[in-house]
Amino acid sequence: MGIIRASTHRVRAGVHGIRAYVRSAPGTYIWLAVLFVTTVAVHHMSPEFEKDFLRQRSTNINELSQHPVRVLISSALWTDGGTWLSYAVLYTLFHATAERWLGTARWLAVAAAAHIGATLISEGVLALAIHHGAAPASSVNTLDVGVSYALAGVIAVLTYWVPSPWRYAYLLIVLAVYGTPLITGRTFTDLGHFTSVLIGLACYPLTRSAVRPAPRSWAVKSLRRSRRP
Repeated sequence: MGIIRASTHRVRAGVHGIRAYVRSAPGTYIWLAVLFVTTVAVHHMSPEFEKDFLRQRSTNINELSQHPVRVLISSALWTDGGTWLSYAVLYTLFHATAERWLGTARWLAVAAAAHIGATLISEGVLALAIHHGAAPASSVNTLDVGVSYALAGVIAVLTYWVPSPWRYAYLLIVLAVYGTPLITGRTFTDLGHFTSVLIGLACYPLTRSAVRPAPRSWAVKSLRRSRRP
């Protein structure tokens, strides 16, 4: 009986810990829940319908020129590849950490700035490339949806969360991960990702009053709660 009781306590502690962690980053997990719904919806579309459907929600030059606000919002609610589980892992590692550290409002400001800023800059450069004949005219309708710009910006701003001296190693890794494709690939999305990183780093003023949450404090509290009679 003692072993069963101890196992029950551990399960309860784990459940309470997960709930507490999710509540500590509500914006992250609401966004992730929306992505779950939209990912399931995409998987039930035919390939032809999916392509047209996502293009209408894409932040390409054509849609940005006609419906800028709508597509800037809708493009962050859909993905064009990958499994939802991979997003769940990345959101938990980076978005949730940043939201718990910065607070929901400032975390959302960083994510929005990276998403919007990188989109406008990369699509602006693409428009120039089309104008000068360096890119085909059909690029105005390219498919550009997803959450990677916002994620890159948040990953970058977490540089200021990492304590020294590890902060500099983290920054070098981030710059290498996002800078290498820009040098080797030089696509507009590579530019967008690297721009997102620079925007995230530029959000330093938003981090100055942020307080790093106590490590695993949510788990400790949940464990104590589960042990109460």
